[in-house]
Amino acid sequence: MGIKGKRVDMLQGSLPVNLLRFAIPVMLSGLLQLAFNAADVIVVGRYAGDAALAAVTSSSPLINLLINTFIGFSMGTNVVVAQALGRRDEDHVERAVHACVLLGILLGVTVGAVGFISATALLRFMDTPETVVGEAVVYLRIYFLGVPALTVYNFGAAVLRGSGDTRRPMNFLLVSGVVNVLLNLLFVIGFNMGVAGVAWATTAANCLACLLVIRCMTGENDCRHLDLRRLRMDRQVLGQVVRIGVPASLQSVLMSVSNVVTQSGINSFGEVVMAGSGASGNIEGFVWTAMNSFYQACLTFTGSNLGAKQLDRVDKVMAHCMWMAGAVGMIAGGGACLFGKQLLGIYTGSVQAVEYGLLRMYMICLPYFLYGMADAVLGSMRGMGWSVPPTISCLACLCAFRLVWMETVFRQNPTQPMLYMCYPISWGLVLAVNLLCWCFVRSRVRAKTEAERSGE
Repeated sequence: MGIKGKRVDMLQGSLPVNLLRFAIPVMLSGLLQLAFNAADVIVVGRYAGDAALAAVTSSSPLINLLINTFIGFSMGTNVVVAQALGRRDEDHVERAVHACVLLGILLGVTVGAVGFISATALLRFMDTPETVVGEAVVYLRIYFLGVPALTVYNFGAAVLRGSGDTRRPMNFLLVSGVVNVLLNLLFVIGFNMGVAGVAWATTAANCLACLLVIRCMTGENDCRHLDLRRLRMDRQVLGQVVRIGVPASLQSVLMSVSNVVTQSGINSFGEVVMAGSGASGNIEGFVWTAMNSFYQACLTFTGSNLGAKQLDRVDKVMAHCMWMAGAVGMIAGGGACLFGKQLLGIYTGSVQAVEYGLLRMYMICLPYFLYGMADAVLGSMRGMGWSVPPTISCLACLCAFRLVWMETVFRQNPTQPMLYMCYPISWGLVLAVNLLCWCFVRSRVRAKTEAERSGE
């Protein structure tokens, strides 16, 4: 059964046009998700005060820490599906669908349980102020109840995106996001539930997105069809997913650890700085999400074209995605800074919190394009099936560098600018090292592919 319907052709046609057709729905999906998450922050900040806002935003690094354990695996699913379709191996796609959805269920239950149990200990590890800890624990525990649903959605969306279908995952997020906003208003303003209301609204929205993607896949009549009775582990498929997913997950988790450490530095400045930094971090998320759509495009297009052994097109995919991500980062980051005061004012009515947020935005949003470009190069390597070299690069340049910075430079000069400075420096480093890694990976992949061609 061939795959039909509206999806992007990754193997033929104009690359810039097709990359944009793929990336724009992914970008809109991410931006919609962030907009609805921002609704959590805006509602709680406006109607429950700065302490509640600090409780929600200070939880973000911990949520990312645990959730990122499965993000890498879903990227592995994306690559496996794209490569199999590139070589027209639909049987492999069918096996990947059932093995990866089961993996998503198991990972989601595990991550959700760990997050629920360890919420208080992790918040105290971050030196979260006592005035914030109680509400932050409530928020985290309710949020992690919905993590299994969120995980399954991500794996299902990865299957669809790996086949070039980015519109339906966007539509699912749109529906669930609208429900999230409506429930926020009902629970927080109508029922005066505060932080707990925001968390329950998010959990309900995650469950809805999961149900929508499952309903979509069970209704497919091609190799992406999901039969819940056929869920089973497949050693070959999972081996491929793990080879790409474990290094990617390790990178994401350790990145989140470094962010937890920097968050503890932010927490040391007090509740108002936490609120301003959290609001700024929410806005930065929009910039990163816009750029990250080209990472996902590069990952998927590279996997598909490598499966079809179109190596010249693989090179062009990386080049196009890198400059597109950089351009989007410059425009979005510059725009965020230009309208920073107005944007931060949406999140909090505190003039002091807005000033602290502006300081962070100027130091992070303007050079953020460097990270977008580095991410596109990373996506190319993972799309070629190489996940370890870029992971080592990112761990050294982003995680280790920031941890050393916090223990040396920041410790000697504990100011907000000195804390934020570690971000742009680390992005420049990882871009340079990723480009060197890409040249090495590309030469190895090209040699292997040419050897396979000569043996045919």
